Amino acid sequence: MSKPFISLCPEITRAHALHLMDWLEDESVTRYLSDSRHVSRFIEQVIGRVQLPILTHLFNQGGRFFMAYDRHDQPVGFVRLVKNGPDCEIVLLIGSRDNWGRNLGASALREGMKLAFFDMRAERLVAKIHADNTRSLKAFQRCGFLPDGATPTLKSYAMTSAHYLQHLRAGTMGDSCQIHITEVDQARLRDLVALELDAHVVDLEHEIERAIVVDARQVARNVVTMNSRALLHLDDEKVEVALVYPQDADDSAGKLSVYSDIGTAILGYKEGDAFDWRIPNRTRRISIEKVLYQPEAAGDFDL
Repeated sequence: MSKPFISLCPEITRAHALHLMDWLEDESVTRYLSDSRHVSRFIEQVIGRVQLPILTHLFNQGGRFFMAYDRHDQPVGFVRLVKNGPDCEIVLLIGSRDNWGRNLGASALREGMKLAFFDMRAERLVAKIHADNTRSLKAFQRCGFLPDGATPTLKSYAMTSAHYLQHLRAGTMGDSCQIHITEVDQARLRDLVALELDAHVVDLEHEIERAIVVDARQVARNVVTMNSRALLHLDDEKVEVALVYPQDADDSAGKLSVYSDIGTAILGYKEGDAFDWRIPNRTRRISIEKVLYQPEAAGDFDL
């Protein structure tokens, strides 16, 4: 059985707003959502008075709002992140009861953590959960959140940035496949990411930090390292690509920058690995059929 997959998308459309309205009309969905009435009223007003196809700027007032998609590109919930000084508060909801019990909430939470710590640079991520919401309490606990106070109705849980990185590097965040990266590649990529302020490197930084780091002379020959060439399956399409640094990228020659969606996706995976990865507007199934050339295996350590 495939592990649960969730991607978070920042663009909010009128169709999304209608999905939200449907979810918020179900009392079993909203009974633990403290501001559900306010949210419903806000969405109703937006749909009634704003005749725009894209509503992202309205939903991002006071925080950042993301629709949660499953691997079939269907909206299944939302995540909201609100920065308050060094802290960030997270609110998430899986909207349909049919999707409960599939661990989609924990998967959405992990994606929210990635954005909070790597994009918004929060020092702590905080959640305030209704004391009777056992499903959410268990999801946050499984992801490593620790108690951070309580009232008669709400329990607070928190995760620090340092604690998050510890879990990520220990491989306890539930990622589908382990990946490997050489010490040299890690150092070079960290230097590159440090110069970037854009959100497009969030996934790359996450992959660098979660990877198992190995000596360049000991990395397995079937791992996609920097400057490797590999034969991939992208859904049903077979393509040959080279994974390169941004200055060497040439899409027409199949040289994919590690900053690109597919480039970031394949870093550190090995022959036989298959996984889902969200690129703009859709999710793709990526499998590594064969590593055709790896510089470390060929003794080319100066690339």
